[in-house]
Amino acid sequence: MNAIEIRNLSKSFRGMYAVDHLDMTVPVGAIYGFIGENGSGKSTTEKLICGHLVADGGEIKLFGRPHDDPGVRVRVGALIENAGCFPGSSVYQNLRMQTINLGLKNPDDEIKRVLKIVRMEDSAGIKFKSCSLGMKQRIGIAMALLGDPALLILDEPINGLDTDGMRIMREILVDITKNLGCTVLISSHILGELEKIATHYGIIRQGKMIMELSAKDMDSRAQVFTTLKTRDTAGAVRALSERFADVRAGDGHIRIFDVDDTAAIVYYLMKNGHIVSEIKKNKVGLEEYYIELMSKKEGE
Repeated sequence: MNAIEIRNLSKSFRGMYAVDHLDMTVPVGAIYGFIGENGSGKSTTEKLICGHLVADGGEIKLFGRPHDDPGVRVRVGALIENAGCFPGSSVYQNLRMQTINLGLKNPDDEIKRVLKIVRMEDSAGIKFKSCSLGMKQRIGIAMALLGDPALLILDEPINGLDTDGMRIMREILVDITKNLGCTVLISSHILGELEKIATHYGIIRQGKMIMELSAKDMDSRAQVFTTLKTRDTAGAVRALSERFADVRAGDGHIRIFDVDDTAAIVYYLMKNGHIVSEIKKNKVGLEEYYIELMSKKEGE
């Protein structure tokens, strides 16, 4: 069973499609990275899944049932745009109000549970307006986790965070899937961070899904390349281009694609009078893969 199955979903505003006959599949237990440019339809899709918007057409199923089924709606938690908290109220008070909205039993125990998950068990008394951006994002996730949902939908939860804030958020999201068995749908523009945790990806453009793939599939498709550095970059590039098909330079480094034999590269450069000071093997990351994919689409 899949956590989310979307078929032929459409939503338009003033005659323009924000979501254009979209198909989407999110497996149970996945961290699904939802990727696309601003205005590509990510937030609209998430709002349609959550029932914040009504679709023009198409079908959304959650855990095999219609997304507007009350029995499945209670299994969904979401943080879209912001946490919707009262600035002058404490973290605890904001969470307490949400437990009342949800009609949860044992609210104090539930609040302690979610605060522990988001690493904020010692921050319950702090006023929301005094919290950092990272703390506010974690409070939003804590609110979304009230009631122990099976599906968590997060819209740009790591944008604007510092390095430590992003690390904590990564750890929280991995814990949620591993320890709680929760499926996570997360959109983000910070692809390098998303790549560290996502198990699946969906790439959307102009409201249409242009590709879905697992992290394993992405890794198998990613080009292998060797990065190296020499004193004479331009001269080394000219020499390498005579021997290897795809040689690129930038930021003081040289990249040679689809060549795995670093010893052969070093030996060839030495024969041509170039000394290698740095060399390592790598693969194209998610961000480069995404940029290349979008560039190809634009050129068609």
